[in-house]
Amino acid sequence: MKSAFSAVPPQSVPPQSVHSDAAAYRNASYEGLPLFGLGLTFDDVLLLPAQSSILPSGVDTTSRLSRNITVRVPLISSAMDTVTEARMAIAMARHGGVGVLHRNLAIDEQAQQVDLVKRSEAGMVSHPVTCSPDATLAQVNQLCSRYRISGVPVVEGSDSDGSVLVGIVTNRDMRFEADSGTLVRAVMTPMPLVTASVGVSSQEALGLLRQHKIEKLPLVDQANRLRGLITVKDFTKREQYPHATKDARGRLVVAAAVGVGPDAYKRARQVTDAGADVLVVDTAHGHTASVLEMVRRLKSDTEVDVIGGNVATREGAQALIDAGADGIKVGVGPGSICTTRVIAGVGVPQVTAIAQAALAARAAGVPVIGDGGLQFSGDIAKALVAGADTVMLGSLLAGCEESPGELLFINGKQFKAYRGMGSLGAMASRGGSGVAGTSYDNLTDGPQASFSKDRYFQHDVLSDDKLVPEGVEGQVPYRGPLAAVAHQLVGGLRASMGYVGAQTVAELKERGRFIRITPSGLSESHPHDIAMTVEAPNYSSGV
Repeated sequence: MKSAFSAVPPQSVPPQSVHSDAAAYRNASYEGLPLFGLGLTFDDVLLLPAQSSILPSGVDTTSRLSRNITVRVPLISSAMDTVTEARMAIAMARHGGVGVLHRNLAIDEQAQQVDLVKRSEAGMVSHPVTCSPDATLAQVNQLCSRYRISGVPVVEGSDSDGSVLVGIVTNRDMRFEADSGTLVRAVMTPMPLVTASVGVSSQEALGLLRQHKIEKLPLVDQANRLRGLITVKDFTKREQYPHATKDARGRLVVAAAVGVGPDAYKRARQVTDAGADVLVVDTAHGHTASVLEMVRRLKSDTEVDVIGGNVATREGAQALIDAGADGIKVGVGPGSICTTRVIAGVGVPQVTAIAQAALAARAAGVPVIGDGGLQFSGDIAKALVAGADTVMLGSLLAGCEESPGELLFINGKQFKAYRGMGSLGAMASRGGSGVAGTSYDNLTDGPQASFSKDRYFQHDVLSDDKLVPEGVEGQVPYRGPLAAVAHQLVGGLRASMGYVGAQTVAELKERGRFIRITPSGLSESHPHDIAMTVEAPNYSSGV
């Protein structure tokens, strides 16, 4: 019996054939082989141009990350330790996407990363970072460096009703003090300060900041207890990043990855308490009992959206939906640093995987995240037409300035380290002893604990030399700030929508049509028959 793919002429494969019934694949066979069907990835297809009156500059790239989280651009940064920590998550949210904080961190450290993102920008900081009058300037400098702020309110006393505001200390107060051991009370600007009451409108607050030429406006109650803080930076950022992904309180949205190991539920509760808007149950194989149970438990015990993954089949997606998942992460082995498909011999080419997952997710109204395999901006549009609502990026963002990877200089060129979370480096015991401990059940935040092994269900492997890696370590070209990279990626998506004639992402998914191409067609798609002398900012021959 021919597969559903082979039933269509090879030069034209419309989306309905990509989204066809899974039973047709399951029953397909060739000389007795239990063939599921034809697997296609991004290099196997192109989108057909169509009649259009749409200009790329006028399209709307708004889409959904999960049931309740909407993003202005369908880009999500991957939960990898060389891609997303607080700095990347902040930049992603400011540019209209979302960052997923990786979980190869101690629980407290990941919660602190969440807190950094939520504090980075807000309509009002409800729990400002503060210090006491008896703190040293060295301690204040550490606070400012950690939270990337220019000063803190000074408070005295602490009880269930709060602390009394006694002053404020800023970089201006500390700049010319040579002795870092000087106490804050000696250099702070004491009360009375320019303050406002809780509930002050944004317009009134901005007026006070402008009138008195100050950067921070403390909010106090009638007893002069500190209740919040408004900064001029928040107004500036609001103007600079009008499409930022924010929560109902005006704070940047951030997601956090959790696993299924012994510490997973504790981690989920702590990052949620820190302010995480989305939990991502992040494993290499999401169609397992432990993942489904974790999704069910988190949905019953938390109020935030829960995304499950990774899967690559319709059945896997349906299982996560039945467990209550608010989003489905799709991708088994497509990443540039992933070796699952050759080590385990398992996986589904990404366009087909997305299309299969979308068969279940679309009917349930659950968004799909295409995780991995994207090399160019055109692949984003292909993923959306196949059925994804957003895409998760690893290698394309690992080279950004905001990524936590190390900056390397090789032969005069700049690179950043990039590794798979299934690589030995990511799964190895922290501290490098080679032995994680006598029992994983006793490992929580100890210095030798690995927080990545359970993603590949190897949490019970106690010695590093017994690990079976499913990823490699490498490097990617340094790409500069995320703003420039995101501009090119979204620009390519906008161009695609113009060619297809789609004003919105929903129209792109409806109107998009695939055509299968041959290896010669792929070769023709890239620059050819020339010696390239100048690379474009969105294309590199080294990709």
